[in-house]
Amino acid sequence: MQNRSFHLEIRTPEKLIYEGDVTSVNAPGMEGNFQILYGHIPFLTALDVGEIRVNESSDTPRSIATSGGVFEVLRTGVTALVETAEWSSDIDVSRAENARDRAQEQLAEDSPDLNRPRAEAALARAQNRIKVANNS
Repeated sequence: MQNRSFHLEIRTPEKLIYEGDVTSVNAPGMEGNFQILYGHIPFLTALDVGEIRVNESSDTPRSIATSGGVFEVLRTGVTALVETAEWSSDIDVSRAENARDRAQEQLAEDSPDLNRPRAEAALARAQNRIKVANNS
């Protein structure tokens, strides 16, 4: 039977998060979630805040919370270059909840000094981390 796996790397600017052979990967594209399987055509796309699901075999998929980046599929393998990445098992939910609460408070105050896009991005990242941690 033909091997239906492909090589995947997930990297942040600081370190290699994952490297290995997988049977599929799901990722949060800017236009919606997508899945890559063996033999997918090459392409390049931007990633949104969301969850990357890594399927190594018939085992349970592993999840990573990410805050966006770039995803490239080549005939030689797949690479995700992400701003941040955190395995679901490593997420400190109470810390993420505190970050969510701070961002919500900042947005509710609506002070003239508020950097609204930054506060909204912080809220989205915190909510994503909580969701990924709770779904694992």
